[in-house]
Amino acid sequence: MKIGAEDCRNLDQALGLEWLETNGRGGFSSGTVGGANTRRYHALLLTARKPPSERFVLVNHLEEWLDIAGQAIPLSTNLYPGAVHPTGHEHCIEFSTEPWPTWTFDCNGITIQREILSIHGRDIVMVRWKLIGKKQLRARLRVRPKLTGRDYHATHHENGCLSTEAQVRNGMVLWQPYSSLPPVRAFHSGGYRHDPIWYRHIQFPVEQQRGLDAEEDWWSPGEFTFDLESGSITTLALTSETIDQLDVVALAKHEKSRRETVQQAAPADDSLAGELWCAADTYISERGTQQTVIAGYPWFTDWGRDTFISLPGLCLVTGRLDVAWQIIASFAAHVSEGMVPNRFPDTGEQPEYNTIDASLWFIHAIDLYLATSQDEARVRETAWPAVKQILDGYRRGTRYGIRMDEDGLITGGVPGAQLTWMDAKVGDWVVTPRHGKPVEIQALWVRALEVGETLARQFGEADYADRYQNDRSIAIASFRNRFWYEQGGYLYDVIDGPEGNDASLRPNQLYAISLVNELVPLDKAQQILRLVEKQLLTPVGLRTLSPQDPRYRGRYEGSVVERDGAYHQGTVWPFLLGTFVTAWIKVHGTKAAALNQARGFLDGIGAHLKEACLGQVSEIFDAEAPHCPRGCYAQAWSVAEPLRALVEDLGIQADTEKVTVKRVVVLQRKETAPQSTQGKGGKNLRQGRGESTSLNP
Repeated sequence: MKIGAEDCRNLDQALGLEWLETNGRGGFSSGTVGGANTRRYHALLLTARKPPSERFVLVNHLEEWLDIAGQAIPLSTNLYPGAVHPTGHEHCIEFSTEPWPTWTFDCNGITIQREILSIHGRDIVMVRWKLIGKKQLRARLRVRPKLTGRDYHATHHENGCLSTEAQVRNGMVLWQPYSSLPPVRAFHSGGYRHDPIWYRHIQFPVEQQRGLDAEEDWWSPGEFTFDLESGSITTLALTSETIDQLDVVALAKHEKSRRETVQQAAPADDSLAGELWCAADTYISERGTQQTVIAGYPWFTDWGRDTFISLPGLCLVTGRLDVAWQIIASFAAHVSEGMVPNRFPDTGEQPEYNTIDASLWFIHAIDLYLATSQDEARVRETAWPAVKQILDGYRRGTRYGIRMDEDGLITGGVPGAQLTWMDAKVGDWVVTPRHGKPVEIQALWVRALEVGETLARQFGEADYADRYQNDRSIAIASFRNRFWYEQGGYLYDVIDGPEGNDASLRPNQLYAISLVNELVPLDKAQQILRLVEKQLLTPVGLRTLSPQDPRYRGRYEGSVVERDGAYHQGTVWPFLLGTFVTAWIKVHGTKAAALNQARGFLDGIGAHLKEACLGQVSEIFDAEAPHCPRGCYAQAWSVAEPLRALVEDLGIQADTEKVTVKRVVVLQRKETAPQSTQGKGGKNLRQGRGESTSLNP
């Protein structure tokens, strides 16, 4: 993806375009095309001390000048109160994301490139410069690193506790501003002059917009100098690792090869699918000896709900079956009282379990993994006991009042707790409590009982199978009898809540169509989709509340309280497009016209990849046009769910033979599979679907 000179030199435009480099350990580098940091989370070297959590900013930025004929031409840009200095963006003629963030500058007729790349699996970031052109040119580059040493949620200010010393060796400089944090090692091929100074009052306009502390001070230990020659690459490598030498050439070569392998496996006949495929790699991270999913950048770590909603799109359709298993196994080890964790804290050891749906998404993901991998032995040994614990826990009751009621449906909720994905909370105010029996929870419960019954029969446990079959039948009958809101022509969002039944028009009811067949008759499913399309669908996702509702909020902006109050009260979420497309295909069938229309629902995501964080999908958008992107600038399920729908429902094909895991074939169990096929749109990666769409009449 390339950005031209006009946009690069337009500061407002260039500051609104962001880039992201991740290292697979929870650490990342990020910034803007314009060069200036606009968020506290923008940094060059940001590492996770206990991957993927305990994140700290170690190196914030580089100040760069190219000395030509006695003139210092800036390549970097910073924001100060009422001033921009230096103004390196004025010399930028192109930005590219391939194979990593790359800027091209025109400095009085001399062309120089700057590249920034994170090394996968290592706490290393490399910055490379190269003079471009046929003529033999020489120039001197001066670089000042700017350091803090702070929690990535915080800001840093000048203080007397920071150590200003440096250890200077041949080709390496070490700084340790704070003894509680690891030292920063800088490997270089130039000269270094130790000259500590402070850069004060750096401005973060995005944080100011968010109503947060928007200013900090950076410490710069000294200045590097490099003599550049045409065609040669000069590298500055920054790391928190305890190492004495670094082969920067080999590291860069290996990293480029790794990215090319991912890209070669991506779908070639659909640009959106190809870009989302590559973006999916961003969210896989280490946690101990296993893998996990980062929910979103820049401020989330791993969340149970996000992980298992994202897992089919990030791991199964992309062929990362080993990663999928590691994720499943790691969460299975933390099942407690019939629940998987909702969140692993940034600090500390104890996971949090405040979720009613994460455990049910976990069961759904296990079934999809088994159907895809045919890995029966490991599922039986490790995952199946966890499934039984969850189903038994929900039947008899667990935390937060979560239990199976007499009607076979799942209820839950206690004062002060937010349990569904609509989980905004400000102090003691739970914005959308949804206590009682939320509609998507019932769909997930019926789906989980289906998986439990199937696995129990497969593993020879007939008593369990019969019990789950009976529970499922009761739940289906109760759902069909109680959830239809006749006056509105759609499903209640919640029934049996503290104030009765909640008829808010929200997208959660789509899961009753997409996950299982028996809950919603075809004619009613058609009604729901028409209403959702009319009132909730936007080019970039689904609104979380109908604009006709008096609680509707069209903009996600203002203070923390104002933003959290709008989070699920209209704000658009792109991940919901996945279930919308799945439901659409189930209702409208798989003829070419229906498939083309369904594909069109995702066009807005394709356009969005060229704005905000380039190549990524934002967490949320304003409910009203122009639907400005908000929240995290890169969100796992925002990438995963559209990608899953493209592959599973629309039949977009990829060459998973080119990745280092077995080729993925996403299967559904024949006895419970949604009854839709791919038809003329291409080969469907789901097997066991009939020729026509069929929801129970």
